[in-house]
Amino acid sequence: MTSGLKTPSSYYIDLINTFPPRPITNEAELIATQNRINSILDKGNLAQDDRDYLKVLGTLIYDYEQNHEPMPTLRGVELLKALLEESNLQPKDLIHICESESTVLDVLTGTHLLTDHQIKELATFFQISPSTHRRK
Repeated sequence: MTSGLKTPSSYYIDLINTFPPRPITNEAELIATQNRINSILDKGNLAQDDRDYLKVLGTLIYDYEQNHEPMPTLRGVELLKALLEESNLQPKDLIHICESESTVLDVLTGTHLLTDHQIKELATFFQISPSTHRRK
């Protein structure tokens, strides 16, 4: 046995035997893996073995999605809307960059274009590259 690895508990072996973790190759396997994760999460009060097993299954899902479900590329207004939503922010939270809430709202509706300075400020605020906010 390799040193540094602990011997799995009988419970962990049961988890693996019930639903052996394997690379996901199609949508049906993805759904089955997601369902298995949900069934474990639904029971609540997770043991360390549950968390370890969920991490393995989550990694398999992540790998599949990286190869089969590319993330859409958002730019400009759509990116700004997504960043606001993801950060649980409101247009008023960007007043310090755009000078007024009405300007922010105009940007979000597409009736006002951001200046280069505002794009740089937004990129710094959201910790992204300024080039991802450029209009296309």
